[in-house]
Amino acid sequence: MTETAAEPHIEIMLVGMNGDLRGKRIPMTAEKKIWDGTVRLPSSTQSLDIWGCDNDELTGLSISIGDPDGLCIPDRRTLAPMPWGPPGSKQVLATMHEMDGQPSFMDPRAILANLLQRFAKLGLTPVVATELEFYVVEDDWRETGRPRPPAKLAYRGEPNGFQLYDMGAVDALDGYLQTVRTWAHAQDLPADATTAEFGPGQFEINLLHRADALAAADDCICLKRIVEQAARKHGLKSTCMAKPYSDHAGSGLHVHASIIDADGNNILDAKGGDPAKLRSVTAGLLNTMRDAQLVFAPFANSYRRFQPDSFAPVDIDWGFGHRGTAVRIPDANGPAARNEHRVAGADANPYLLLTAILGGMLLGLEADLDPGPATEPGQKPPADAKRLTHDFLTAVEDFAASPFIRDVFGKRYQTLFGDTKRKEAITFLRTVSDFDYQTYLPRI
Repeated sequence: MTETAAEPHIEIMLVGMNGDLRGKRIPMTAEKKIWDGTVRLPSSTQSLDIWGCDNDELTGLSISIGDPDGLCIPDRRTLAPMPWGPPGSKQVLATMHEMDGQPSFMDPRAILANLLQRFAKLGLTPVVATELEFYVVEDDWRETGRPRPPAKLAYRGEPNGFQLYDMGAVDALDGYLQTVRTWAHAQDLPADATTAEFGPGQFEINLLHRADALAAADDCICLKRIVEQAARKHGLKSTCMAKPYSDHAGSGLHVHASIIDADGNNILDAKGGDPAKLRSVTAGLLNTMRDAQLVFAPFANSYRRFQPDSFAPVDIDWGFGHRGTAVRIPDANGPAARNEHRVAGADANPYLLLTAILGGMLLGLEADLDPGPATEPGQKPPADAKRLTHDFLTAVEDFAASPFIRDVFGKRYQTLFGDTKRKEAITFLRTVSDFDYQTYLPRI
């Protein structure tokens, strides 16, 4: 019996609270309704937790009010081919709107867009680039219940040493990485360098800077989808878990950010002098870091990444060219003067991440702030430097109580995100793990 060829389709997608993509697959013959703005989904789609639960008892946004529809309004700029689908297939990102036409308070794209309007009113434009780290693992994780490195990077099933910048690791997975690059090019993503990172099967792909932070977040979310779909094509699995292996490096999502004025000048440029504005913006990032850590580390697993003497920072500090600090300044002079924010894990929602980072920078623009002394290479952070928390629930409470978070995310989203994550944190606290049994059952 001859199999019917798959028909092309278009997927309209919303970005959820946890950076997940949800939406509808629509035949190309019905594409018009996407551009007419008539595609609907329940507005509570944007309140789903990591398990897909709407938590109506917490939020009151679902069945208790009839689970009302919202409108999925597409952003035509994000229309792109979908190379893994039937030929001619496309995808487009959308923003959830209420039925009165207003963007939903809980749509991550709308939250970032709102903050960018505050920069625009000042005649300023953030310029942003992201660096995404991720792991590639064998595709038997559903059967084994745990990840394992690709066979091409292992010897007798075990990782064959560290692979930092190892071209042999890149060559071993060349077919997969070539697919990623080809599909990124097809979607017009500004993908730049690909490097092998420390962990077995861990890679980083840099996306070039954009003078449009919303587009930069779109690039990042689309890249995450590409690395996942390409892995599937090659019989592998990709993961942006912050810490998929106990004994190997975690995966980060570093953000480079500068700010230009209406004439295209980088206002953080020290021009060879004292980088006062750059220092004040850095202070804004440091002063809001604990409040926003839940955005940078949104899951229980995220906190396994923050370990001393690793490239994931634990101190709230800054430095010039220092990769051990939470905020690094690669350049203080010239058009490339910028901050590199090094706290977030690869599991962070890029829209919420950029909202938190740019919100901190905005704070530093609106006041003259002092970040304190820089951490110099070979030196420890200042004795009075504050620390990031290693505890999920503590991060939830810091987020929920923060006036800064209320200002940049809105009070309703602060409550929604905080309440949802508090439930997630408490669920993990209540769950007894296999390691608990292994450690305590024989001994206590």
